[in-house]
Amino acid sequence: MQFTPALQPATLVQRYKRFLADVVTPEGVALTLHCPNTGAMTGCATPGDTVWYSTSLNIKRKYPHTWEITQTAGGEYICVNTLRANQLVKEAISLDLIPELRGYNSLKTEVKYGAENSRIDFLLQAEDQPECYIEVKSVTLADRDNGYFPDAVTLRGQKHLRELISVAAEGKRAVLFFAVLHSAIGKFSPARHIDPKYAQLLNEAQKQGVEVFAYKAELSADNMTLRSSLPIVL
Repeated sequence: MQFTPALQPATLVQRYKRFLADVVTPEGVALTLHCPNTGAMTGCATPGDTVWYSTSLNIKRKYPHTWEITQTAGGEYICVNTLRANQLVKEAISLDLIPELRGYNSLKTEVKYGAENSRIDFLLQAEDQPECYIEVKSVTLADRDNGYFPDAVTLRGQKHLRELISVAAEGKRAVLFFAVLHSAIGKFSPARHIDPKYAQLLNEAQKQGVEVFAYKAELSADNMTLRSSLPIVL
């Protein structure tokens, strides 16, 4: 995924009201950015870090600038725009970059499914294969090289796990895909210390046939691509 037009840098002053952030450009101009991330953003929003932002050409937007990437003082890159995770996974599937998800000729998005009124991120279909339901999660919480999800208690995430367990029980493929968007992360685990119920459900889901993948993105201020599978420790 190429950022076009190119992202612009600024220095983070503060994130507030969850969806807003104040920054200062290298020229000294103060801006308020839209922050498309509902999570705690632990370690991703330290004042003084470099923020890379995009600018929308839509003149109707109150906040035309969007926070895309954090570059930490230690030089790590973190994609904080959670909408990018689905875009990266869709691109990777379309380019056959995910070996486990090859062989399908139809990709649908936001398809209604399940008993709890959910929408699956991606539904893959092919005549000679069972349908494949894929739920995508963005991973940005890091402790050294350990990546964790979630970064806050997630009732919605727990619901998605229950739905995927039901899909697997019907004989279809159920996939939980963790898109790791932090350059320091080298392995992935559920955040048992933050949401023990989610970690328990994830373990149960895998035992009942839900496939769990974690793929890490190559990140820079210019582009992002899902490249490498990471080890998962449940």
